[in-house]
Amino acid sequence: MKNHGKKFLGFQKNVFTLGWVSFFMDVSSEMIYPLMPLFITNILGANKAVVGLIEGVAESTASLLKVVSGYLSDRIQKRKPLILYGYGLSTFTRPILAMAATWMGVLVYRFIDRIGKGVRTAPRDAIIAESTEEGRLGRAFGFHRAMDTFGAVVGPAIALAVLYLYGHHYPSGGILTEDARMAETAFRTIFWLSILPGLAAVVLIILFVQEKTQHDYSINPRSISHNTLSLPFKKFLLIVSIFTLGNFSTAFIILKVQAVGAGMIGVTALYLLFNAAYSISSIPAGMAADYFGKKRMILSSYILFGLIYTGLAFANTQTSVWILFLLYGIFMGISEGQQRAFVATLLSNNYIGTGYGIYHTATGLIALPSSLIAGLLWDISGPRVTFLFGTATAVAASILFLVFFWRPGRPLKSPLLPL
Repeated sequence: MKNHGKKFLGFQKNVFTLGWVSFFMDVSSEMIYPLMPLFITNILGANKAVVGLIEGVAESTASLLKVVSGYLSDRIQKRKPLILYGYGLSTFTRPILAMAATWMGVLVYRFIDRIGKGVRTAPRDAIIAESTEEGRLGRAFGFHRAMDTFGAVVGPAIALAVLYLYGHHYPSGGILTEDARMAETAFRTIFWLSILPGLAAVVLIILFVQEKTQHDYSINPRSISHNTLSLPFKKFLLIVSIFTLGNFSTAFIILKVQAVGAGMIGVTALYLLFNAAYSISSIPAGMAADYFGKKRMILSSYILFGLIYTGLAFANTQTSVWILFLLYGIFMGISEGQQRAFVATLLSNNYIGTGYGIYHTATGLIALPSSLIAGLLWDISGPRVTFLFGTATAVAASILFLVFFWRPGRPLKSPLLPL
């Protein structure tokens, strides 16, 4: 994974461009995402279990395609066409959501949108890894996550502006007290506007992303042997899968925020701040991971997650939930990019697309049972049991991480590469 070509702010051109691609796509996506649970429950009249079903089906659909697109990108030794198709599909399906009349319409939108995500994710992560020196993987993925999440700050800000113009909100309990037609119009206006930044992402890919062609052609990318995926990689997949079972959709934290009395504008504002915390913490977390070791950062993020979810289980005031949601943003900044950077150290360069596909598929498939479990636990026992379930999986993942990757007297370093 050697770095070639012109750099921008210390990052190779592909890394820099794909950071901006993710920025614009997240502006588009995050204008929508924090409003969808409210749209589904308050406008379309569905229950919390339906929210879990939609999120679970959507993310699992994306996951099933990630391994296919990752393997395909290795086989054909081209990543850009898959990245372009994935981002384009997500952009051009927005009208389905804008015109949805029932929760089934939202499900169809999320299903197709996540197909786009499934196609683009593994090739995109692979091209970032291929464009970056080994010693700078943490900051490269940290930069990508920071740009991605900065878009998730701008997106809700635009949504807030639209909501403010319409002047409608939802008080405690999600009960609609103002003109339902105007509130629905505000939602649908935001959904239509989200198409524009998605188009900007597609244009950037077409103009500036370049293929990386440094592969070992003595290895046939059509065959995947047991040696392709290292034992440490398989162990890490197990750990992340257990952790992901309790790291259910952020939609449930949004519902918790609403449950303690926040209105629609308050929820959107808090989601904006959450993403700001995520974005701001991503690059420092990446730099720290390159310096101190990615394993230390990953383990620390699991412990922080367990503490946050324990707090959410017992929090009953807006102030406490807001603080915990912002801490959750810091957790995301530490965890997301560094797990992806760590995966790159466990894979053969010739199978890096396939490896990322397997990683995203294995973890993403857990999204369906994860979100369904969360929705059912919430409907049956309330939010406390739901969040304590997440705490339990974080504890289990932390223990396994120590068992598999730590030895007395040794630092938490990568088994394959110096971190």
